Amino acid sequence: MERTVYGVLSRVAAIVLVVVGVVAIIGGTYANGYVKNQLSSERITMPAGAALDALKNDGAKAALSKYAGTPLDSGPKAQAFANHYILVHMNASSNGKTYNEISGQYTQLSATDKASPDGVALGNLRQTLFMGDTLRGMLLTAYAWWLVGTIALWAGIALVVIGVVLAILGWGPLRSGKSTHGTEGPAAKTA
Repeated sequence: MERTVYGVLSRVAAIVLVVVGVVAIIGGTYANGYVKNQLSSERITMPAGAALDALKNDGAKAALSKYAGTPLDSGPKAQAFANHYILVHMNASSNGKTYNEISGQYTQLSATDKASPDGVALGNLRQTLFMGDTLRGMLLTAYAWWLVGTIALWAGIALVVIGVVLAILGWGPLRSGKSTHGTEGPAAKTA
């Protein structure tokens, strides 16, 4: 009796896991494809040559060199471009200050100070940092969705594998109370 119950539970779990796994695989594939299509439509090329050589940050060069000259079309490339190209340029232009810090300085200026050459330069830097933060945010969001899609894809594959194993057990050794030799199980021997 127990073996039959385990067999039924195994078969039901197998069906559920395979269905959920297939849905996760479809969702993960869709998410990764969508991110690739959206990033590709921007026609951004990863820095190479002089643009890469101009970086004074060795960590940034190392992170970007493996993608040098290729289209920005995946989550890892979006993350590398955001964190090792855009951010490096933002930090270089602002001496490591954030948009929030520069914006705070700018908003504290009087109208006369904002009109001065230094005030205009600070306003332009503020605008540049704002655009950099915005672009970084979009690229890192693309990376996050690519990562979610990748996790869903691998989780889906694992669920399908586990479901297949449970199906083999449920429709195999756990199918009924009969032994593999065709005789009844322990209950029949005691009768």
